[in-house]
Amino acid sequence: MSQIYDIIVIGGGPAGLSAGLYGSRSKLNVLIIEKEKFGGQVTTTDELENYPGSIENCTGATLAARMKQQADEFGTNFIKDIVVDLDFSKDIKIVKGKNDEYQGKAVIIATGAKPRLGKFKNENELRGKGVSYCATCDADFFEGLDVAVVGGGDSAITEAIYLTKFAESVTVIHRRDSLRAAGSLQEKAFNNPKIKFIWDSTVVEAKGDEILEALVLKNVKTEELSELEVNGVFVFVGLDPITEVLSGHIELDPKGYIPTNTEMETNIEGVYAAGDVRVKTLRQVVTATADGAIAAVTAEEYINEKFNK
Repeated sequence: MSQIYDIIVIGGGPAGLSAGLYGSRSKLNVLIIEKEKFGGQVTTTDELENYPGSIENCTGATLAARMKQQADEFGTNFIKDIVVDLDFSKDIKIVKGKNDEYQGKAVIIATGAKPRLGKFKNENELRGKGVSYCATCDADFFEGLDVAVVGGGDSAITEAIYLTKFAESVTVIHRRDSLRAAGSLQEKAFNNPKIKFIWDSTVVEAKGDEILEALVLKNVKTEELSELEVNGVFVFVGLDPITEVLSGHIELDPKGYIPTNTEMETNIEGVYAAGDVRVKTLRQVVTATADGAIAAVTAEEYINEKFNK
């Protein structure tokens, strides 16, 4: 634990990788700590049509790999570890991992958010047995079968369109009577003959003996119950911030997200937040990378003022 980094970035998704790139390019000694796969949630995205300048047929995995390569080329350090505790009480911040402890002059929190559960009966029991939260991870298991998608936002409709490459049919189940997804996505979905829609409905139960066989649906207006036979269901009903370890160490809003100002500063001096983990209106790769760049530049200014007088 003797080494003191200039910036410790917690999380290796687009926000964290962008922070690593900008920090390292400014000749700062930057460490990115990631508990799973570098690239974060974007690696599960099949198409990135809305990322400015992305090449044709760009995938989340290829974009994330290039981001990591860029940060690596400028000297960013990468470590796989799980953060279990933090100490932000002094000028030198301490990040405690399962494997080691790390010291830094500044910390950028880029832990992201995770898919929210559908909260229907037998969801956990049938998870991985027909219940999924990642179409690009699991779509090929449902070749020629009937599947459902729960949700009506960009993620749900993007994944529904992707699933049509594999499934015989895709039924979108949405609790409202209209989609919230971008107009271009809606147009694609409505024009896809494989996609059907069930409006004003929620999933209340997943049924099946060891593997999903059907969903029990409830109409939110009439409260009528119905059953839909499917082999798989993909749940896209929002995100929850990954901030459990941060509780008590930094200010969180009632939903668990981190409030920041436009410079990505939190309520703790020398600690910043970037990407999906912070309070914001748009959670996209393009906003995450912007957050990471701003956080790194703000952290550099802080380090120069605080430690390089």
